[in-house]
Amino acid sequence: MSRRLRVRQSQTVLPFGVGAVLDIQGESFVATGIGDWPRQRQPVESRRLADRLGVTGFFAAPAALDDRYDRPDTAGAPYIRFPSWLFCGSCRRMVRWRIADEKHGVRPRCPSCTPVRQLAPMRFVQICASGHLADVDWWFWAHSRRTPTERQGCTSREQLRFRVAERAAGLEALSVECMAKGCGASRDLLDVLGTHGLRCSGRNPWQRAGEAVDCTKPVQIVQRTAGNLYYPVVHSALDIPESDAPPATDQALTKRVLESDLWVPLCRAAQGPRAAVFRDLLKEETGADDALIDLLLAEETGAPLPAPANQDQPVPGRPDLSREEWVAFTAPVPPATRDFALRETTLGLDQETAEPWAGLQQRFGRVVLADRLREVRALSGFSRVSPDAAFVPADTARRLRWLPAVEAFGEGLFITLDRERLGDWEEDPAVRRRVAGMRADLERSFQQDRLRSCTGEVLAPRFVLLHTLAHLLVRQLAFESGYTTSSLRERVYARPEYDQYGVLVYTAAGDAEGTLGGLVRQGEPPQLAETLLRTIEAGAWCSADPLCSEHTGQGFGNLNRAACHACALLPETSCETGNALLDRALVVGGENVPGFFEPVVAAARAAAAAAVE
Repeated sequence: MSRRLRVRQSQTVLPFGVGAVLDIQGESFVATGIGDWPRQRQPVESRRLADRLGVTGFFAAPAALDDRYDRPDTAGAPYIRFPSWLFCGSCRRMVRWRIADEKHGVRPRCPSCTPVRQLAPMRFVQICASGHLADVDWWFWAHSRRTPTERQGCTSREQLRFRVAERAAGLEALSVECMAKGCGASRDLLDVLGTHGLRCSGRNPWQRAGEAVDCTKPVQIVQRTAGNLYYPVVHSALDIPESDAPPATDQALTKRVLESDLWVPLCRAAQGPRAAVFRDLLKEETGADDALIDLLLAEETGAPLPAPANQDQPVPGRPDLSREEWVAFTAPVPPATRDFALRETTLGLDQETAEPWAGLQQRFGRVVLADRLREVRALSGFSRVSPDAAFVPADTARRLRWLPAVEAFGEGLFITLDRERLGDWEEDPAVRRRVAGMRADLERSFQQDRLRSCTGEVLAPRFVLLHTLAHLLVRQLAFESGYTTSSLRERVYARPEYDQYGVLVYTAAGDAEGTLGGLVRQGEPPQLAETLLRTIEAGAWCSADPLCSEHTGQGFGNLNRAACHACALLPETSCETGNALLDRALVVGGENVPGFFEPVVAAARAAAAAAVE
């Protein structure tokens, strides 16, 4: 019976983008490189993101037509069957399935069984740190306990069976057996996971044999759905109106650079050997980055701007796009556009003098509701084995200057903290000691480079505070706005060098109509104040306390403190940092650290106790 397997257009970037394995209806496929995409792809506009990634533009996979009126489907993003080793659940025969064996709309079937049985994909594949993916050499595995001379005596490499023992359990019950005449070699899968001296294929399944490279990295055998098989590198940017006026934060930063005592010596030594010394000192003193210094030097001395480090391929790092977005949300509300509509509101507590409402009002600043947002998400590539392993671009042939992307529309809620109170709280020695420990763990983590693209060069207390507050707020909004936690996303603006101190919680769906307004409605007074108070109160309690609240390091790489699945973690698609750098104690207080909202929690408890009395 003919059937069609479909992938949503938004899923062609995440989670089933280039290099990812897709399990669907008992079959398994891998997404090919964008060099194999059809020409009928859809352009996605985001000049700001394209400039930061060094590409010419973005394209979305073509949307396939539906089945109405007998219209044929158009070609979408290509996927090929992987792994190619399949087995029959009835006779246990293993079959090496090739592209020539494919029939449109027909599942792979066992050639030996009557009635016909569907073939299932093998559960294990091999990967390496260079980003290569391939089938396990099951013939070698079955013969791996034979001597080289005995292996040479085997007459066939494809007569294999995938056996299941009746008197064993787990992987020990599974074995691969060679059915070649006179051979009978076999080995169970008890220790199949890990490295076994297998040779890397030097390519991915969609690449031709001529594209293979000589790879010497050790091969690991993993399950085809293992978490370390695919680490996508996804970039996202909000579509904000462009402004000719420089941001206020940039003006202040530019002024600090030009007024520095190091600026004139740097200009004089711009092409000399001492330029690097003056540049480093100036960056340390003012917080300016190389891009701003290069721009000012070009204006001052006429020196040409440096060319991008890699003009042919996008860099795997995550560019900082937060500065323009922060300015867009904190500047006077601009006129609404088709993809960006803001309106400013308040908590509605201006006249409140009773606690905890007065304390809540004092600790929050601006509230902006985004009735309309457009987000572009682009996939630049992926890695395997670990996030810091070799980067594989989405175009594995390295010929194209565009990236796959999707656009999503939605709504959002942007809030800032009170700047002065935040600054005073950050200067508390106990707070600084608490974050210093997290900073030390971050410096030891292999995720350091990726996370610093979110936190800035130095992890500041405000980032951990705002990040944790965003998680708690998303969890609370999931109860009150009608969205699930996986439907909500965060953007944390907490870089001290850009004077940022806010957070955006938003929802973005792959539909031109966006979402239905439930999130924005929760941001209107008086709902938002009540939601924030419940958020802070919920953060003061965890079902895993006191173990969670007193933890000195938990989560991946010990990058979290008082934060676990019971209180603060979100689906990883909702979090910028992959659920790292969280600590409830900085929000609500702990035994040895004052929380930014600790007085609000205490006042709320006192008010509740007084109401009971």
